[in-house]
Amino acid sequence: MTRGFYIGRFQPYHEGHHAMVERIAEDVEELVLGIGSADQSHTVHDPFTAGERIMMITKSLSAADIDIITYAVPIEDLNRNAVWVSHVQSMCPEFDVAYSNNPLVVRLFREAGIEVHSSPMFRREVLEGSEVRERMANGGDWEDLVPDPAVSVIEEIDGLGRLKQVGKTDSNGESEPAEGPTD
Repeated sequence: MTRGFYIGRFQPYHEGHHAMVERIAEDVEELVLGIGSADQSHTVHDPFTAGERIMMITKSLSAADIDIITYAVPIEDLNRNAVWVSHVQSMCPEFDVAYSNNPLVVRLFREAGIEVHSSPMFRREVLEGSEVRERMANGGDWEDLVPDPAVSVIEEIDGLGRLKQVGKTDSNGESEPAEGPTD
């Protein structure tokens, strides 16, 4: 049996991620989905919790006709690239091959002796988390970029309201929104 590993922040889980899982399912029988930056939430960059992202992924894959067993595993940020792969391995079931298009991730896995496969990006001009989040925050068309079950999760948790609220600032001047709670 072959088990693959695919990491993403999935902020939110969108059709590009979904297409990648479909592509990976052609190669492996099981897939570990690493929920990157699992410790981050409630910011413009990372609005959703790890649990909410797991719900998006689980419901989207359950509704799809993808024949693969998946394990969603939250992986907190480590910010130490030299030991990142061993951190990932300590959090996950064993895997045989990693999938990524991120140059740093590819490099780190290869330096650790792990086979890495890349695949073409899917409609990258719109299927990018920052584009989806920007459309969500600004009332743009985003629902077609996200699987329907993930849209339902976002609606259930008032994800649009959260994204709009965390993007605000209490400053009188021009400044970036706060990234964390203030006293």
